[in-house]
Amino acid sequence: MPRLILLRHGESVWNRDNLFTGWTDVDLSEGGVAEAHKAAELLKRHDITFDHCFTSVQRRAIKTLWIVLDELDLMWLPVDRHWRLNERHYGALQGQNKDEKRCEVGEEQVHAWRRSFATRPPALTEDDERFPGHDRRYSTIPDADIPRTESLQDCIARTLPYWQICVEAALMDGRTPLVVAHGNSLRGIVKHLDGISDDDISGIEIPTGIPLVYDLDEALRPTGSRYLEDTG
Repeated sequence: MPRLILLRHGESVWNRDNLFTGWTDVDLSEGGVAEAHKAAELLKRHDITFDHCFTSVQRRAIKTLWIVLDELDLMWLPVDRHWRLNERHYGALQGQNKDEKRCEVGEEQVHAWRRSFATRPPALTEDDERFPGHDRRYSTIPDADIPRTESLQDCIARTLPYWQICVEAALMDGRTPLVVAHGNSLRGIVKHLDGISDDDISGIEIPTGIPLVYDLDEALRPTGSRYLEDTG
């Protein structure tokens, strides 16, 4: 039966510092590196194997994948990187401290930006140095597809086409994919797989560095899922 492994990258330096991150290309923290090593250990301990990898074009996800592949002696496996697996774009909030923003605009507004399904943060302008259109890795993306800001709904809408065209195709071809991505792009995949409502997805959190394993039927519907636990 088909199997899928999802993994959120290890803690980033901006996760550690409580900053809105989004498409800002920050590195793993020391704790995040340790989480990536732990994820590899859990996969090995539970005898979870995979044969194709998908990740974003952001270093915190790519480095997490590198560490896992190195630890498992699987650096030779094929890896597909794509911007559609990137984290949700937090617009002009990127780089700002979440607690300071709560003091500035209130808890309710920050909660809406972070957890509501359709609320977008303030958008970047194209002359802002943080605008992805200035980054060569996004130079082939049509301008209309380059986000200035995103709600969770927007993030899911740009993630799912890649999921359907590439990851589902790998599953249907008999492969076992590992997808190393981000909290919100993975929430979109989980929402799709588990049929979670727009309201209920706000309560779903994907922890950093803990593999989530799905067993699927031949129609790619989940028959079970579990986070891998440290059995000691």
